[in-house]
Amino acid sequence: MNIETLSADVAIVGAGLVGLAAAVAMHQAGFSVVLVDSKYPAKLALDNHVDDWDNRVYAISPKNVAWLVSLGVWQRINANRICEMQGMKLFAEDLQPPLNLSASDANSDSLSVIVEARVLMQALIEQAEMLEIPSLFGHPSHDLITDENKTILSTGNHIIKCSLLLAADGSHSWVRQQLNIALQQKSYDQTAVVANFAIEKPHANIARQWFAQDADGHNSILAWLPLPDNHISIVWSVSNQYADTLQNLSEAEFTQTVLEMGSNELGQLKLISPIATFPLTLQRAHTLVQNSVVLVGDAAHQVHPMAGQGVNLGFRDVIDFIEIIKEKNQYQAINDGGLLKHYVRVRKADAMNMFLLTDGLFQLFESKNKVVKKVRHWGLVATRHNAIKKMLIANAVAL
Repeated sequence: MNIETLSADVAIVGAGLVGLAAAVAMHQAGFSVVLVDSKYPAKLALDNHVDDWDNRVYAISPKNVAWLVSLGVWQRINANRICEMQGMKLFAEDLQPPLNLSASDANSDSLSVIVEARVLMQALIEQAEMLEIPSLFGHPSHDLITDENKTILSTGNHIIKCSLLLAADGSHSWVRQQLNIALQQKSYDQTAVVANFAIEKPHANIARQWFAQDADGHNSILAWLPLPDNHISIVWSVSNQYADTLQNLSEAEFTQTVLEMGSNELGQLKLISPIATFPLTLQRAHTLVQNSVVLVGDAAHQVHPMAGQGVNLGFRDVIDFIEIIKEKNQYQAINDGGLLKHYVRVRKADAMNMFLLTDGLFQLFESKNKVVKKVRHWGLVATRHNAIKKMLIANAVAL
């Protein structure tokens, strides 16, 4: 068997959203890149899916949209497949009437932009192909050797020698496992149930989120995210037991349950996608850097989806890393220890803030303690004050 040796400044393992974005960004920053994945990224003829909506969607922050525009990626997305989220309406038993948050209160056009996972993936693939970024798809990684000066990755048919390797290969990262990097993990004993619906009344580009208790008395968070036209995508975080119950309902029963949970906010609903589920965990690697390997995206951290920040956090990993290495002096390598330590400091602070936000909110609404419930009530009431409300919106837009 002939083994080909490749050399690059950066090898990226994992061709998901974060890995593809990292490849495009690193290439445009002037570094040679090789992108590796054990699978072939799905390429879709989206024009043939006009009435077919992916039930995995993301709320991309305005800053990350601007970054994707700078990479030439966002322009490749059909405007008919995205929806600007201009406000959010929050419901809770302690919150009467519901709390309304508007992007205009922070002088912004939107809180985020909702886009289907496959649509964003397609745009990233197209941009990577246009830039002719070398890619080894369908090539599982077999061996990894790294020290402070270089990393050598073997895929069986190829040996890749690089100054730096970015591990963007997801929550079950092969790279992280090879390096024996420990994880801090916490299961929420919850499952996210996702699906798409056609709606009777216009959503007015407003997301809706209900903090409540499910039939078993466990914390339940239901989000309705606006899609183009009269469509929404739901993410319902419920106990594992209740998720099983929901999956065993008929389409009509499931639709009626979602309708009732959402208090008929948007009139009648019609299910237009299969129901899908995924487990919810909090996870973070004990270190983001080892020798000449850097963890990004889900390989580095996973958070509860209630804030919709998972992929945004991964994009910010890449943005911060590139900003740091672009500031290096001419004598520093991109795997310079000082640069990588700087990256760790910056990203740990951002990730910790997100862990505290998402896990803190989960614990706050899960608790049955009367004191905690009273504090929660005071906090929710306080958000009605304009100054606090504007601060919340400004922080959300700034992510």
